[in-house]
Amino acid sequence: MPGTRRNPRPTGARRKVVRPIGFFSSLKLELSVIIILASVIVFAMAWILLKIGWSGWVAMPLTLVVALGVTYLFSHGLIAPLRQMRDAADAMADGDYSVRVQLGTDSNDEIGQLTRAFNDMAEELQHADQMRLDMIANVSHELRTPVSALQAQVENMADGVTEASPANLEGLLTQTHRLGDLIAYLLDLSRMEAGAASLNVEEFDFAAFLDEIIEPLEIADAGHAHDILLDVAGPLVMEGDQDRLRQLFTNVIANALKHSADGTTVLIEAHEDTDEGLVVTNVVNFGSHIPDAERAGIFQRFVKGRPGPGTESGGTGLGLAIARWAAQLHGGTVRVVDDSRGVDFEVRLPKYHLDAD
Repeated sequence: MPGTRRNPRPTGARRKVVRPIGFFSSLKLELSVIIILASVIVFAMAWILLKIGWSGWVAMPLTLVVALGVTYLFSHGLIAPLRQMRDAADAMADGDYSVRVQLGTDSNDEIGQLTRAFNDMAEELQHADQMRLDMIANVSHELRTPVSALQAQVENMADGVTEASPANLEGLLTQTHRLGDLIAYLLDLSRMEAGAASLNVEEFDFAAFLDEIIEPLEIADAGHAHDILLDVAGPLVMEGDQDRLRQLFTNVIANALKHSADGTTVLIEAHEDTDEGLVVTNVVNFGSHIPDAERAGIFQRFVKGRPGPGTESGGTGLGLAIARWAAQLHGGTVRVVDDSRGVDFEVRLPKYHLDAD
């Protein structure tokens, strides 16, 4: 539990031990080399000591001690990474995911492969733990705002400070919608984590589908004067789950509106790639750009974009992660592509749904 973590035992960061073995690609080969080397030392020392006239009762024990010393030296190099791994596992069991195994990472044998895999696992666990902490903080923040607003408005109405007018009730409804959206996001997140989602595949007109998505977004965007332009090349019919795809395009278009300055244009272009059998949609908001290094990270859960000039800043940090999940359910992709006009989210979806084998 947080706050009860103890300091782990040293895992090699303080005391660097060089492994005298690990050049071979097989642990069996390394053990064979150790046995052969010890045997050669025993026979060579015994022969030399007997040759110079030493007694066999003295020469044999001495050669055995030397052989054991050599074996211990090399076996220590084999076991040291395993000891570090044990200490690191103990520390991770206490909640410290920052520990890493330092020894054996450059080795070519199975122990080297194991240490590298262990460190990769520790990196993933540390990332997952940080994501968990971020989720608690983000969800708490997102819940607190509408709940506090609802509580204040309802208390004012109960005390007679404000009237239950249509305008005030509309404010209450807005906050409940915000709570509902957050709960829906969290339910989608649980489906993402479980890897379980069924698709209700049907054929539909893609242009009409996008029109249905844009209409409520334009209403929600009132006051920011964004102009949403839709350009669909020719009649376009595709197959897919409209509910999941609605999540995808609603989140991508809403993200474009959120990070567009008031009075600017968001362009939605769609066409069919007949060679690949794909429906390609580009959502472009003009002016701004996303650096290449940040493009992959924006699709991670609870990663919020930098504050923008559009409808609002922040959010749950789940919208684009859910969009990518919905695209992957259909065998498609969503990514940011280079475009001189501005930020361009490209969604590529199969025109015809293919069931997974």
